[in-house]
Amino acid sequence: MTTPKSIARKIPSQAKTQSRQPGQQYNMKPQPKMDKQTYQSCNKLKNKVAIITGGDSGIGGSVALLYAKEGADVVITYFNEHKDAKIIKQKIEEMGRHCFLISGDLAKETFCKKVVRLALKHFGKLDILVNNAAEQHPQDSIRDISAEQLLKTFSTNVFSYFFMIKAALPHLKKGASIINTTSVTAYKGSKELIDYSATKGAIVALTRSLSESIVGKGIRVNAVAPGPIWTPLITASFSKKHIKEFGKNVPMKRPGQPEEVAPCYVFLASEDSSYMSGQVLHPNGGKIVNG
Repeated sequence: MTTPKSIARKIPSQAKTQSRQPGQQYNMKPQPKMDKQTYQSCNKLKNKVAIITGGDSGIGGSVALLYAKEGADVVITYFNEHKDAKIIKQKIEEMGRHCFLISGDLAKETFCKKVVRLALKHFGKLDILVNNAAEQHPQDSIRDISAEQLLKTFSTNVFSYFFMIKAALPHLKKGASIINTTSVTAYKGSKELIDYSATKGAIVALTRSLSESIVGKGIRVNAVAPGPIWTPLITASFSKKHIKEFGKNVPMKRPGQPEEVAPCYVFLASEDSSYMSGQVLHPNGGKIVNG
């Protein structure tokens, strides 16, 4: 079986950049590792219903596959990566679970309301909300970040989380779980991703504050802060030179794979984490962030 380390060595020589975000996974070389074959499922999410934003590829796609393995039905939202979404849907249905796809712009509150409405219409309930969709636009200086870019990044990365939570919350019952995707950049910063890092810091604060607000309802709110993970967003954000060095600055000296992050989301959605709320997990290749 190909090891993550050997995959990392292939990235510099084979990776191609993409011209638009959030990027398409189906034509990436090497392909991100999405479905760890050694993973042993045990129905931790049996008959649960989950919404996963940005679930067509990368971390979100891997989470969708693992949730299906654990017995959940999945609603996936994505922007316009139709082929990637259909690939994930097919794999989920091959596992005997149901998958409903919804394409649109999460920066619009009306679309977020539509997602929840259709999820309820299709499955009749909602147990898990995974806020995962994001975009990033590297700039050499804060002076290069336009007002348009700032608004766009915050609209996708932060506003959509608020919109999805507001729409979903009235339908979540005791035992439900909200999981937000933040980033290691919220803790260590990134000189090229100032606005992106700021959104991820906001998500940490949102997670902690929302947890305090609704923990009495029996609804847990947690987050995951991945480090450098090999996803379409990377090839759609950076130059070949940057990609060549991607992930080498963490103690493990390699980028992670989506399949190495997804189990965190299973843990936080399941009863295994029943005494956790307002917390952040850090699958980041060994970087100590004390957060």
